[in-house]
Amino acid sequence: MSEVIISIKNLVKIYKMGDMEVHALRGVDLEIRNDDFVAIMGKSGSGKSTFMNIIGCLDVPTKGEYWLDGVDIRKMNKDQLANLRNKKIGFVFQSFNLLSRTSALENVELPLMYTTNISSKQMQERAMKALESVGLVNRAHHFPNQLSGGEQQRVAIARALVNDPVVILADEPTGNLDTRTSVEVMDIFQELNRNGITVVIVTHEPDIASYTKTNVIFRDGKIQKSVPVENQKTAKEELKNLPVIAEEDAL
Repeated sequence: MSEVIISIKNLVKIYKMGDMEVHALRGVDLEIRNDDFVAIMGKSGSGKSTFMNIIGCLDVPTKGEYWLDGVDIRKMNKDQLANLRNKKIGFVFQSFNLLSRTSALENVELPLMYTTNISSKQMQERAMKALESVGLVNRAHHFPNQLSGGEQQRVAIARALVNDPVVILADEPTGNLDTRTSVEVMDIFQELNRNGITVVIVTHEPDIASYTKTNVIFRDGKIQKSVPVENQKTAKEELKNLPVIAEEDAL
């Protein structure tokens, strides 16, 4: 039976800009379960980025409730939020955010440096396992500039996985990728979701959103609609119909 991983009730976020108040979120209610794969969509200024920052524990709501895997974030200070974020959430960004002078393996190990009671050998083993899950063990000792865009994004996904998070939050994860590589990334997300990881992505691309299970559309700080995806695409099947890009062309 699926469990609720993210529970949002009457979420409000107000930013003060001098004497003005900007209402970024205006009473948002949403539940996301551990078997879900959600696309957050909406125009610029709709509230989706603010919403993602809050569920990523990078920001706190002005009022309302947010429970992450049974934990009430309203009762947590900044240090507690940072600890929760490291344990429960894996982040994937459009720009990859890899350290350029650090190998793929070392980039994946980074979140483990904030984990106590773990040896360097255990860190390496866990990082290699994460790289294996995205098909990049053979590129573990390559630097980002030696990897294609798709490979860099797979390293970023491995880094997000290394702490065994309950949810992966991905902000426009295919925004800098070509069509085939984008579908390859969605294939990884679908596989992770099948293995029990909740995945939430922000995307402005309806085609990418069609690989998810639920589309949540924001407008003017509210959820306009939350709908199950009809005829969800399977990335593995779609890849059979797309041309393979030679690795030297992808770099």
